[in-house]
Amino acid sequence: MSEEVQTIYPYTSTLLNGKEISFDQFRGKVILVVNTASRCGHDYQLGMLESVYKKYKDQGLVIVGFPSDQFAQEPLDSEGIAEHCSINYGVTFPMMQKTKVRGQDAHPIYRFFADKKLNGAISSKPKWNFYKYLIGRDGHVIDYFWTYRKPDNAKFIRAIERALKVTEPVTV
Repeated sequence: MSEEVQTIYPYTSTLLNGKEISFDQFRGKVILVVNTASRCGHDYQLGMLESVYKKYKDQGLVIVGFPSDQFAQEPLDSEGIAEHCSINYGVTFPMMQKTKVRGQDAHPIYRFFADKKLNGAISSKPKWNFYKYLIGRDGHVIDYFWTYRKPDNAKFIRAIERALKVTEPVTV
């Protein structure tokens, strides 16, 4: 990929069930990418994220979870993660296979978030679990929210609602 500002659309990942997906399939939607961990003290945010997803998915919001053990709080395998998310929090949004979110081995999407030259908006790698990255309908990064900005926070909700009000993808 070139060093000019890019969108999230060229990236792919693998769901917990092993099926590969392309972020291009979310073109025109508002995307929220979150790194998660089942043994983190913030894992209750999975239920809050599911509530946000249910409330806004028909308006074009998609949430994508990326379980990661880089903070030593995701010991489960794909089956265990799926069970934890479903049974404990009723998660229905897409969850990817466990992946790295920091460093040279980070998933390409997380390298994209960490490089302002690539994404044109931020330079942020997760410092903990439950970092949230908001991408507009045009595939460009809008903002990020750290662990302690919970999914029911007014600023967080306003950012999602503003992004959803843009009904046409912006061409850059």
